[in-house]
Amino acid sequence: MRTKSIFLFFVLVFSFVSCSNKVASTEQQSPEAMPVAITALDEELAKSSKAYFASGCFWCVEGVFESVKGVKEAISGYAGGSKENPTYEQVGSGNTGHAEAVVVYYDSTQVSYETLLKVYFASMDPTQVNGQGPDRGSAYRSIILYQNATEKQAAEDYISTLDKSGKYEKPISVEVKAFTKFWNAEDYHQNYIYTHPENPYVQHESIPRIKRFQKQFPDLIKADKNLANK
Repeated sequence: MRTKSIFLFFVLVFSFVSCSNKVASTEQQSPEAMPVAITALDEELAKSSKAYFASGCFWCVEGVFESVKGVKEAISGYAGGSKENPTYEQVGSGNTGHAEAVVVYYDSTQVSYETLLKVYFASMDPTQVNGQGPDRGSAYRSIILYQNATEKQAAEDYISTLDKSGKYEKPISVEVKAFTKFWNAEDYHQNYIYTHPENPYVQHESIPRIKRFQKQFPDLIKADKNLANK
């Protein structure tokens, strides 16, 4: 009986902090939660360079990149699969081929793509297959979505460097895949960690992950987005 109680405790804890349970069901079903394309990009964003990454929950990845100097905006969405106009629930089912991803708008004169790769790897466990932390499944797998041969080479070179460094006991499992299409996530997912700082998932997963990155690269962090010492 005691063993069964312990098992149920861990199941409940896992469910409480996993990405699949991060949004209340009423919020998912509300009219405001329907997919909303972010099309009103201002002139500054339209002139920015773009990069695409997936690594577990997109809330975490969006928050990490938005704290970096030179990054103008990061938008949560879906990429890596083939289904048109996917929804959060469809992607979470694992049947679309998509992963939760972000598009990063950045000023390449202030921050390079190579630096963004360092940022990407600094907040994650690149050896975890099909997930990050408590978030498991293909929808949470880690992917670098390259747009050209230069980005592909940069990603492969950095992964090779990390593999040879001996930093990780297991091989790096991050996919390096050609970018095809990015679908904006539902409007309620955008900037979620800043609009819902009290959310249990944000408190126990998103913010610690952002702090993990920021402590490694303090010189890259925007002053108003520094969470490392909080």
